[in-house]
Amino acid sequence: MYELRPIGWVESPLKDRQTAPKQGDEGAPDAWLVFDPAVTEAVRDLRPGAEVLVLTWLDRARRDVLAVHPRGDPQRPLTGVFSTRSPDRPNPVGLHRVTILSVDGLRMRVRDLEALDGTPIVDVKPVLDQGTER
Repeated sequence: MYELRPIGWVESPLKDRQTAPKQGDEGAPDAWLVFDPAVTEAVRDLRPGAEVLVLTWLDRARRDVLAVHPRGDPQRPLTGVFSTRSPDRPNPVGLHRVTILSVDGLRMRVRDLEALDGTPIVDVKPVLDQGTER
């Protein structure tokens, strides 16, 4: 048994999958990451300008889908979901590379997040390069 507990949620103008961009850099509006007070100590060092990976639980995704036409294009060949960024998959974990624009307590405004409003956040990790590994 595995237990996954949300640490916060997304606040975004994006309300449904049909109108949301496929990727964050394809026109996603700025959004907010809102963290639970229980993780205050964990978010204390996140600053504007930092690039982070936000892991979400895509709670509106289908979990019975194993193959898709990439980007919903029926002209593209049917492809196993593990070779795509489809939100529909056995364990719908979202991976989003975002830039923190501002921090207001337990709220962080970010750029390039295509997650829908209310999407649970399950983790945040720094984007590492050779000079920033911790």
